[in-house]
Amino acid sequence: MTSQDTPNWLPLTPYRSGDSVPVTYPEGSADDSAPFAGHASDLRKELATAKRIVVKFGSSSVTRPDTTVDSESINKFVDALQARMEISDIIVVSSGSVAAGTRPLGLKSRPRDLATKQAAATVGQVHLAAEWGSSFARYHRTIGQVLLTAGDAGQRDRARNAQRTLERLMQLRVIPIINENDTVATSEMRFGDNDRLAAIVAKLVGADALVLLSDVDGLYDRNPAEPDARFIPEVRTGHDLQGVVAGDGGPLGTGGMASKVSAARLAARAGVPVLLTSAENVGPALRDASVGTVFHTRPERRLTAWKFWALYAADAEGVLRLDAGAVKAVTSGGTSLLPVGITAIEGEFRRGDIVEILGPDGTVVGRGEVNYKSSVLATMIGKHTEELPKSQRRPVIHADYLSNFATRL
Repeated sequence: MTSQDTPNWLPLTPYRSGDSVPVTYPEGSADDSAPFAGHASDLRKELATAKRIVVKFGSSSVTRPDTTVDSESINKFVDALQARMEISDIIVVSSGSVAAGTRPLGLKSRPRDLATKQAAATVGQVHLAAEWGSSFARYHRTIGQVLLTAGDAGQRDRARNAQRTLERLMQLRVIPIINENDTVATSEMRFGDNDRLAAIVAKLVGADALVLLSDVDGLYDRNPAEPDARFIPEVRTGHDLQGVVAGDGGPLGTGGMASKVSAARLAARAGVPVLLTSAENVGPALRDASVGTVFHTRPERRLTAWKFWALYAADAEGVLRLDAGAVKAVTSGGTSLLPVGITAIEGEFRRGDIVEILGPDGTVVGRGEVNYKSSVLATMIGKHTEELPKSQRRPVIHADYLSNFATRL
């Protein structure tokens, strides 16, 4: 599918002309007196008119405390999504499959071991998809369930196939409901949480905005239950996050505020602005983006599509360990990695594979496409270019194919 085949925005309309159901945005719990509401900015205006949006719902938003699927809440979410679809293309990322499968399996709490989680996911995915489907059917809309693993995004051909599938679904006026494929994902091949999955999907489909909805109204510098907690309406750079303490996920989910901030910064680095708020505020979030915390992009530091894929989605086939000087060189930007700065290699890889780059203390500093297979590179470690035969004087990783984590928002 070429860019000419796929328009940037495909408006979704009810299937039967003249038969659509009038909708309005649900108001939610937001009011202008709350610290997380009543905000306005140029970015919020852009979010309010974005043509393609990925909207992510957390487990606690779509399931009740007893782990049953919350039909009433899903109906409210769909009402808001339907209203926004008058101007925007919507892709939904929905957590909750493991939680939704807990009670039907007779389990008293969310499972912890991988096999039981996967078993619960197989049951919960059916329940969740049925609820989303029946709710959207009120507006004569069809959904399509899309289950992804990290491997789907990590292999370029599979990522392209996923992208084409999502584009075709939207051309057919089907709303994609995306979840991580917990039934087959291993602990080594997971996105980790659906916040990160949503950020990767947003980049994959060329979204104009990402909306992360959970049970928290936005970003605070500490637990919002604390009396002195300060609300943070805008995040422009990493400096806005100094001193922020973000917690882990609740009993029904795997993510938490730390996960959401990480995903928001990931999407922003890919050029996708983010709105972070609670699912209760879905109405104003999708209507005028006046609630929650927004994360700005920085065009001058935006990653190319390839570097984003290599850094955050690709499968790493090996590891290169660097000395301090090499780390400084490759993280400063525009510098290729040479053999002299490599202290050790791990794994078996081929030319063209993605490898992870670690500093002396084991910290991951970046990733890149390696120019030599591991057996050849092992003979080059620590050598200056002039010490190598002419056939080995190419950089180990060229600067154009090296992406690092040092660049901050």
